[in-house]
Amino acid sequence: MTTETLPASVGTDEQVRPPRRPRSRTARYAIWFVGPFVVLFLAMYVAPIGFAIYKSLFRVQRDALGLGGTQEVFDPLANYAYALGDTAFLVSIGRVLLFGVVQVPVMLVLALGIALLVDSASARWKGFFRLSSFAPYAVPTVLSALVWSFLYASSSSPINSLLDLVGLGDVNLLGENLALWAVANVVTWGWTGYNMIIIYAALQGVPGEVLEAAKLDGASAFRTAWSIKIPLVRPAILLTTIFSIIGSAQLYNEPFVLKQSTGAIDSSFTPIMAAQASLQSANYPYAAAQSVILAVGVAVLSILFFRLTSRRAS
Repeated sequence: MTTETLPASVGTDEQVRPPRRPRSRTARYAIWFVGPFVVLFLAMYVAPIGFAIYKSLFRVQRDALGLGGTQEVFDPLANYAYALGDTAFLVSIGRVLLFGVVQVPVMLVLALGIALLVDSASARWKGFFRLSSFAPYAVPTVLSALVWSFLYASSSSPINSLLDLVGLGDVNLLGENLALWAVANVVTWGWTGYNMIIIYAALQGVPGEVLEAAKLDGASAFRTAWSIKIPLVRPAILLTTIFSIIGSAQLYNEPFVLKQSTGAIDSSFTPIMAAQASLQSANYPYAAAQSVILAVGVAVLSILFFRLTSRRAS
């Protein structure tokens, strides 16, 4: 019986190492997994954005006498120049900026506060409070706006009845000065629970030993939340902030529904409503230009926010 000896140059690791799969086969498998996402991403995101940019490079030219039809003429800057000089469109952008500056911090502070309260060790019925806080998000936006329009109505508003009890009299909650904040209240009511769930899920990842060490050191519940929990869930807070900024720019459903109940909300109350009004007037290139300007503005704000928060973190 003979024994077969291996060459000295062959190591033990090489004897047990499985054969490598060819790179071509690995790439082929990766394409099968990644391919569907790439196709959907290109079809649902990249293609519409590209088409909107392409469409915005044309302008609608009508017959001078108004007798003929319309045609689209290639004029790359005409729609953008007109949009940047359109007072109604610029006012709608400023209104949404004011909305975001006030509503987003208020909503996220409420969401963070509720998440911290539900996550506290002394909290009872956590499941009930999580569900009840998240329930408004489950209500369709249009339906919730309809309910709030009833609550805001001067003739049937129970809110005005409560204000009468404290001597504030009849307040037009959908008046010129309060319409924006009436919309903000509807958005806050519907989205606070959604953001709370994201932050609460991040709180579940806080190491228990860190919290136990803080407790042994004599840290109060407020100190633990401020110095440990909030810094550790900072990525979740940043995520909800970015989502809220984008959502503020896309504000449409709530003011569109409340528009039926007040004259303080017009067809160009928000940039999206202004673009929709352009679509209804069959001026598709101008609506595309408005959408591109809004998208670029949101992208710039998001990048600036990331830069600002990253500098503070460093």
